[in-house]
Amino acid sequence: MNTRLPGIGMTSARTRERLLQRLRDNGIHDETVLAALHKVPRHLFVDEALASRAYEDTALPIGHNQTISQPYIVARMTEHLFANGARRVLEIGTGCGYQTAILCELAQEVYSVERLAPLHLSARRLLQELGYRNFRLKLGDGSAGWPEYAPYDGILVTAAAADVPMALLGQLVPGGRLVIPVGTPARQELLGIRLTDEGYIRECLDAVNFVPLIQDAS
Repeated sequence: MNTRLPGIGMTSARTRERLLQRLRDNGIHDETVLAALHKVPRHLFVDEALASRAYEDTALPIGHNQTISQPYIVARMTEHLFANGARRVLEIGTGCGYQTAILCELAQEVYSVERLAPLHLSARRLLQELGYRNFRLKLGDGSAGWPEYAPYDGILVTAAAADVPMALLGQLVPGGRLVIPVGTPARQELLGIRLTDEGYIRECLDAVNFVPLIQDAS
């Protein structure tokens, strides 16, 4: 997608390039993913007081006990999600909309669910201001997915679930991928799950530390 990006102000192209080189050094090799991270202005997705730290490889608070993920983790999850190509993707946990913007750069259709209304509204506003048009946002319980637009080539979850929600597995196309952090606050792992003719194949991608996925009571 083409976006109309504002000036980067206190951040510099050199700062972004240093971040990208660090990601390459840490094993991120997909240049299309790296180009998306270079293009999307991360400093606009955090509070102005934290803008000077936007291109550090670290998670930052965005209010409401939520965070914007570490760039390495964003890149790692995105790289795995698009390893075999993905045109229609679902994101669980819109948050501030940064990961959503990265997905909009790489996919034709992006669907994203967020349960916190203030984040949902601010993400929609910023994504629209940046010129993205290939996304739909929904306010609700992301653990149920978004069946109305299923199935998806890829599903990416930005909060840690105690277990993999079966509803999400059921919304993948054959060959589709689910990328999700799973575990307790004490120990979480990032899983890549692929739907094959033989069933679901799981792969542990990394040790991670995400905020918990909050599900509505049934």
